Amino acid sequence: MRLSKFTWSLTALIAIIYTATLIVTQIESPYHIQAESYRRWRETYIIKQSANRAFVNTSNNRAKPVALSEGQGYGLYITAAAGQHGWAKSRDFDQLLSYYLAHRDYVGNHHQTPTYLMQWRQYQKNGHWASDINSATDGDLFIAMALHQAARVWPKRAGYYRNLERHLTNDILAYEYNPHTRSLTVGDWATSKSKYYRLMRTSDVAPTFFDTFYQSSHDQRWRIVKDGMLDHLVDLSAQHRTGLVPDFAWVTADSTKPVKPWTVASKNDGNYFVNACRVPMMLANSKDPRAQKTLTRMMKLFSQRSYVTAGYTLTGKKLNHHQSASFSAPIFLAASRNRNHGYDNLFSSQKFIFSKPLPKDNYYDATLTTIAAMEGMN
Repeated sequence: MRLSKFTWSLTALIAIIYTATLIVTQIESPYHIQAESYRRWRETYIIKQSANRAFVNTSNNRAKPVALSEGQGYGLYITAAAGQHGWAKSRDFDQLLSYYLAHRDYVGNHHQTPTYLMQWRQYQKNGHWASDINSATDGDLFIAMALHQAARVWPKRAGYYRNLERHLTNDILAYEYNPHTRSLTVGDWATSKSKYYRLMRTSDVAPTFFDTFYQSSHDQRWRIVKDGMLDHLVDLSAQHRTGLVPDFAWVTADSTKPVKPWTVASKNDGNYFVNACRVPMMLANSKDPRAQKTLTRMMKLFSQRSYVTAGYTLTGKKLNHHQSASFSAPIFLAASRNRNHGYDNLFSSQKFIFSKPLPKDNYYDATLTTIAAMEGMN
């Protein structure tokens, strides 16, 4: 009889442990992290402007919303990824798409020629919405890639999405490309008459995007862009033993150098900072040897640090002492996509970004973390 009671008690204990294990496993499963990241990101940062239009709020304040083409590109990209799991529907994607289409940029001396590029910023001014002219290439690239993905996720809308992708990628090459440097410019405002015509944003080096656009269009210029921008990035990486690259660089046909402080936006324009932090993410899926070489150099540097801080000089000096998901999420994604390359410890150390709920007051951290969850947890 005692044996029977013991057996039943043991069986019950095992059942409890097994059930608890299943619950913990479910809570911490990649699927759960992905689903929760997307749900929280959408609830926090998507604002519906009307029944058929929505935008990504990048201001971290719903009372004073700001839309950026960068944010809209990320929003479309994340929504297409969520659609693969059935968490988003084509109407969710189309609401974001409608906002983009309503804010297309115009070029020309009098801004008279419409394009499929997106105006870079919208915000409230004196009780009305204002939209700043000029485009930003990083936003346009993500919008185009999202359209390509959406065509695969929602086949019934594929023809429409592919047509928009074709128009947008054609305009990127028409208005955001410098054939002399074989690089994309930072926006349609950086024309041949501008001193910024030779300016390159390192996080615009997106080899897998360029491959996709070439496969869709068969336009040889996408191969030229890929080769030119990867060559420039390799050159930048080789200039310091750390392998780190700056936010922005000056490029010519055969030379590359980091910009000086305050050339574009901040004193850290020439450091590994809030733009360059995306470089590991942009190179993560590329098998091109140049992309792999650049990625491996900087990732091995990070793997040797006790923890990754939010920014570095190109010589590897910390710009501060705190961690940031904006820097760690791209590193986690790159480590996830490139296991057994000598920096697997980063896969574990950078997982801290998923240890707490997605932030509600930091659009950049939340968005890059969501992308890392959607792509790095597969």
